[in-house]
Amino acid sequence: MTPADSLRLILLSSLWGMSFIFMRVAVPEFGPVPLILVRMGVGALLMVPLLLSLRYLRLAWENKGKLALLGLVNHVLPFSLLALATTRLEAGFTSLINATTPLFTALLGALFFATPVQRRQYLGLALAFLGVYVLSADRLDFRLGGDGWFILAVLGATFCYGIASNYSKTYLAHLPVRVLAAGSCAMSAVILLVPGLWLWPEAPISGQGWANGLGLAVFSTTLGFLLYFGLIASAGATATSTVTFLVPVSALLWGYLLLDETLSLQVLAGMAITLTGTAITTGLLRLRRLWPGRLARGRGQRLD
Repeated sequence: MTPADSLRLILLSSLWGMSFIFMRVAVPEFGPVPLILVRMGVGALLMVPLLLSLRYLRLAWENKGKLALLGLVNHVLPFSLLALATTRLEAGFTSLINATTPLFTALLGALFFATPVQRRQYLGLALAFLGVYVLSADRLDFRLGGDGWFILAVLGATFCYGIASNYSKTYLAHLPVRVLAAGSCAMSAVILLVPGLWLWPEAPISGQGWANGLGLAVFSTTLGFLLYFGLIASAGATATSTVTFLVPVSALLWGYLLLDETLSLQVLAGMAITLTGTAITTGLLRLRRLWPGRLARGRGQRLD
């Protein structure tokens, strides 16, 4: 990864970390679904010009059904669930549970997309879910006023991301990244149009609410997607996937600085366990077998 790619990766993690702050501030005024309509509608308006060529328009039209399904499971459902969760959960806490996305990607890939799970990944999966338990054990209250259903909403979002990742890799890998990004955003906006307008709040939205809603659409969505797909093309998918570990750190920092959210020992411990497990699952952290290595080194030594 070049220095320029590293800077883009840090910028991307900051923008996606800020998305949790934008949602936390804006969703009480908009409501979850109208806010995501703004996010995807503005994002589509800004990205659709990328398709203004006959080749890209033809590809988008030929794959409109698949792009609509991708938009539903990668944008509409998870973004709405995350927006709902931020009405109750702190931005940093939400982003940490959202970091389990690679776990669901691996599990769903093994179950439905014939993607094998290696032995090391089982340890990573177990560690990551242990980390989620450490984070949320004292908050899994499903009574009225509890946090349990909102935590499940975040896990539902990561489940959707896992489906979308495998679906996109299996059925849409032949499409240019601009068709994937702009096409799925446009289809998401179409899907959200009726429910978003139906649920639009009656009370006027403040300037702060609009600023955060538009910030979510322009920076975390449009600019974030362009950076993301550009990094995949430049640095590769594996290097780009490290953003999974930077986003929670960014969201925790922004939440601490801008929303006065606390960084407790429980949150830090849960973050360390969850991200370690996720790193093992994705292969970014590889475990070496020390005992066979020692035996191999010993074979070349004489015992006098």
